[in-house]
Amino acid sequence: MVALLLRCTSFLIETVLFTVSCSHAKEFFMWYRTVQHAAIGLSPFARPACLVSVLIIVLAQAFGPYGLKAQVPALASHTLSRSDIEKAINQGRPILEKSLREQGLPGIQVAVSVGGHVVWSEGLGYANVESQVPVTPISKFRVGSVSKSITAAAIGRLVELDQLDLDAVVQTYVPSFPEKRWPVTTRQLGGHLSGIRHYRDDAMGRDENLSDVRYETVLDGLVIFEDDPLLFEPETGYSYSSYAWNLISAVIEGASGRPFLQYMREQVFEELNLWHTQADWTDSLVTFRTNYYDYGEDGRLVNSPYVDNSYKWAGGGFVSTAEDLVRFADAHSRVGFFEQETLDLLFTSQKLSSGEETGYGVGWSTRVDDRGRNIVSHGGGSVGGSTMLIMYPEERVSVALISNISGWQEDRHALSQQLAQPFLEALALHP
Repeated sequence: MVALLLRCTSFLIETVLFTVSCSHAKEFFMWYRTVQHAAIGLSPFARPACLVSVLIIVLAQAFGPYGLKAQVPALASHTLSRSDIEKAINQGRPILEKSLREQGLPGIQVAVSVGGHVVWSEGLGYANVESQVPVTPISKFRVGSVSKSITAAAIGRLVELDQLDLDAVVQTYVPSFPEKRWPVTTRQLGGHLSGIRHYRDDAMGRDENLSDVRYETVLDGLVIFEDDPLLFEPETGYSYSSYAWNLISAVIEGASGRPFLQYMREQVFEELNLWHTQADWTDSLVTFRTNYYDYGEDGRLVNSPYVDNSYKWAGGGFVSTAEDLVRFADAHSRVGFFEQETLDLLFTSQKLSSGEETGYGVGWSTRVDDRGRNIVSHGGGSVGGSTMLIMYPEERVSVALISNISGWQEDRHALSQQLAQPFLEALALHP
């Protein structure tokens, strides 16, 4: 029965591929074969359901608006024509192909949203280099510190529900966290003004960012830094800290009365239709998750070391797709998911006690480009992942770039702006 189903689904998919696009058939079929081989390891009862699900996904991808390669949506954006979008994509794709080639990246995923519509979604290169599995729009990557921006949405929700006071001391919500020389608030944590330290080498000389320890709860993960003194009196300095955001995840648990990941799933992922965003679990299978790579000493690709990100879900522990990220960003470009007051809270630069602006709000960096347009953004660097998410809120243009490698050396913010430029120019012609 299973063998027959394998043969039937292969035949159906190959027929679909031929019908849709012979030029894309290889990528489709390689992707399906990988899942088909994985299904062999499942129980006889699970295999048919898995393969039928794969068939449905492939059909949806083949005939859906994007396909596994970039496609222009059948219905254009509310202000851009189909030709506008095609022209912008054709200007952007060579830029990414150059990065893929010159930077020696294993794979890249890109998505652009304009006016609430995902107008470009594409994968280049490989999700798994060894097996030559191509990147697709549903490949899941480690997004590193973009997890902070995603977590900031939970902060916004709790503030709007009057369940979280950003200026209350953290012990209000996390009583077990040791008191420090100076009081620390959630607002300070969210703006990197708290004095909580960042990664360092542990007592054995190992980089804490390479932790392979499984922490069962958010509170368990705080043991890494909870007894350390603050670097400075809060608001007298700015020091980027992923651990501060780990503490925020505990604040969210205390304020909401729910486990952090449950709250994120129910109040952020599901509310915003982020169906490909989740925790980067190491003890279970994550569908369409990429392999992770580093540059070796000779510059060639090597597999990233094994890490367990359970100590820092909020600080850098999510996997996602470029499409999910631009969909998430667009929800912050207008009143709806959030009230305007909450958007201002997240995006407005915080200040030191001296009055100096930091360029960072709560989970988002803020800046103005050379044409006077506001940009909010966040980058992400993780073991086997490099990410950039930028948004022009007034223009409602968002760009997400992700690669499955540590230390992508290019200026990803500038690269993302370069990809956004043709869309912004087209919008300027259709006010």
